[in-house]
Amino acid sequence: MPKPDSAKPDATRVFRLDGHHAVITGGGSGLGLAIAECFVASGARVTIVGTNADKLKDAAAALGGDTRWATFDVGEAQQAEPFAADCEKRFGPASILVNNAGSTVKKPIPEMTPEDFDRVMRVHVHGSFALSRAFLPQLEASAAALGDASILFTASMSSFLGIPNVIGYAAAKSAHVGMVRSMATELAPKGVRANAVAPGWIDTALFRLATSTDPARKAKIAARIPMNRFGDPHDVGWAMTYLASPAARYVSGHVLVVDGGALHGF
Repeated sequence: MPKPDSAKPDATRVFRLDGHHAVITGGGSGLGLAIAECFVASGARVTIVGTNADKLKDAAAALGGDTRWATFDVGEAQQAEPFAADCEKRFGPASILVNNAGSTVKKPIPEMTPEDFDRVMRVHVHGSFALSRAFLPQLEASAAALGDASILFTASMSSFLGIPNVIGYAAAKSAHVGMVRSMATELAPKGVRANAVAPGWIDTALFRLATSTDPARKAKIAARIPMNRFGDPHDVGWAMTYLASPAARYVSGHVLVVDGGALHGF
């Protein structure tokens, strides 16, 4: 068994991502864009992925640094391997994959059709698994070259809490937790870590839209957050940065909840 590295800690480097190439799905807006911003600020090369070329192009220009963009529909799992190969050819091998892209269908159970349910699972579960599998050879090679590589997932409060009218989303995000544990166990000998961040209620444009016409729901959410505020997208970005960085080199199979204490609030 290898001995742990006992080098003196260097705070100027341990939270940095210099030398890493991160591929972030859903990276053109919202939480994905905030993750990309934090990664770029920490020295990573970043490729943001989504379905809207114009949005991605504008986001990449705004991010600056060594940022690239690529279009891909995560729901098209059968195209994951060609996409991963094209990314490697165009931008170099990935050392960090962030499975952030998602979708949801908000309906009560009697109205949620199997097709609705499958549509959500196709992106969150089938798509993220297919991408993780497709990028794995790159991640393994990067782990050998850099000493570390990561697969990261954006989980959810619905991974832990019963939230009505989103059963497909809840099932998908709960599946992410299981995938993280299995990947962490199986991929550890190959130098690839797997973790997730479970955001609480974050002040994004999507959250504001969802709560703007439902003040009772917004008040209910706020009442269970001990910190008495909604999160900032960069709170999630910095948590992802930590999990991808050398500071977390002995952390795998973990779901880091970033929620202002809401999971345990009363």
